Amino acid sequence: MTRTLRRRVLILQVGLIGILGFVAGFLFWANSFSHGMVRDQLSAQQIYFPPAGSQALNPQEFPDLQQYAGQQVVNGDQAKAYADGFIGRHLQAVAGGQTYAQVSTKSLANPTDTKLAGQVQTLFRGETLRGLLLNAYGWWQVGQYAFYAAVGLVVAAIAVFGALIFELWRWAFAVRKERPILAPTTRTMEPRPTS
Repeated sequence: MTRTLRRRVLILQVGLIGILGFVAGFLFWANSFSHGMVRDQLSAQQIYFPPAGSQALNPQEFPDLQQYAGQQVVNGDQAKAYADGFIGRHLQAVAGGQTYAQVSTKSLANPTDTKLAGQVQTLFRGETLRGLLLNAYGWWQVGQYAFYAAVGLVVAAIAVFGALIFELWRWAFAVRKERPILAPTTRTMEPRPTS
């Protein structure tokens, strides 16, 4: 490998380490921002799972939610569990599993039916809250993926740094090999002139 080509490879490696490090740092920040925003917004809503042992969190009906009993919803996993496991199951019971759109269409066709009107309101509110919680879960997951990508880029930057160190070592070895080895000289001592 020529000296010029070796310099170019080293410059590319240094540049790649810089780029990978910058992008990894940005992704770590994105993870922190996403999780912080979701946590702050969910905390402000003051949504709690029912306490353990309460009828609202019956172990037979909600076996998968027992781990969250009494907890406040503050992260994406809790938001998904509350949205699908708690609100979703309650919404299934409101109108026999029908959605807001289906019940609303029936209510518009029969405007005097107060039962349908009540179901429309309940389904609208429940599906809206469920959708908002699932949106929070989605952004929490985006933050998780940003974290995993950042870790991958850090590993890649370390690998490129290792390759850079190896190239520097090889270059130093090649330079040492190219230097001419000087044979030791034997110096003879000439006698000093005496005065």
